[in-house]
Amino acid sequence: MKTLALPGGATMPAFGLGTWRYGEQAGRRSAELTALRDALALGYRLFDTAEMYGEGGAETLLGQAIADALRAGEVRRDELFIVSKVYPHNASRRGVPAACERSLKRLQLERIDLYLLHWRGEHPLAETAAALQDLVAAGHIAHWGVSNLDVDDLEELAKATDPSGAPCAANQVYYSLGERGPEAALLPWQRARGLPLMAYSPIDQGALAAADMLGALAQPLGLSAAQLALAWVLAQPGVVAIPKTAQRPHLRDNLAAAAVELPADVLAALDRHFPPPKRKRPLAMI
Repeated sequence: MKTLALPGGATMPAFGLGTWRYGEQAGRRSAELTALRDALALGYRLFDTAEMYGEGGAETLLGQAIADALRAGEVRRDELFIVSKVYPHNASRRGVPAACERSLKRLQLERIDLYLLHWRGEHPLAETAAALQDLVAAGHIAHWGVSNLDVDDLEELAKATDPSGAPCAANQVYYSLGERGPEAALLPWQRARGLPLMAYSPIDQGALAAADMLGALAQPLGLSAAQLALAWVLAQPGVVAIPKTAQRPHLRDNLAAAAVELPADVLAALDRHFPPPKRKRPLAMI
């Protein structure tokens, strides 16, 4: 699996599984737990979740799947990279450690590998960053970062962050062939600073899987439209992709897309059909 360097020298997988909408319905619990176990068995090592997802339900499911796999000897903890997020209303100096403790219990982990501010809220970024740096220093998280922050927010965050503590390690935003807005300013800004961009909804919540044009381009490559869309995101330097699915065939197909190298003519064709932005626009969010 391709990896990306984080500020400070550590690495993270460039591809993983998102868990948005997991843990929301009791009737889907068994299927979702099976999907997580299948993902681990297939070779997924990066998992993205949040306290918001199912109000802790997704973290609980992921924690159970990891615990089962660890007990069975199917994976080692040091092979996994677990990402979770704190609600903005919990992002105060006192609220962050309390939220992190709850997430750790649900995940059945002693440490979260990357802990993000889910989006900007009422608490000052300086306060949130200080709390996250404290968690790194205490060993409860390995790295911290943010989500849904644009360039102006990141510049403010950089000025507000204590340079003697752990730096912001990633920013997670909506990025796909259908939503290329981050390329105008955000992605270049992050690349210049070695700050990975985590792309959520990289297949536009499945919409790109039904795009006829993508299907026509993908077919000669032996790919599906969804695989082509995902391979394009993964071809972008400094970008991590975390598509969400709970179906084993899609888990397998998405993982296969992570190994695809797209030809230059296909990349050019995608640029024609999904042109990059000509100017900066507000950051899209889902």
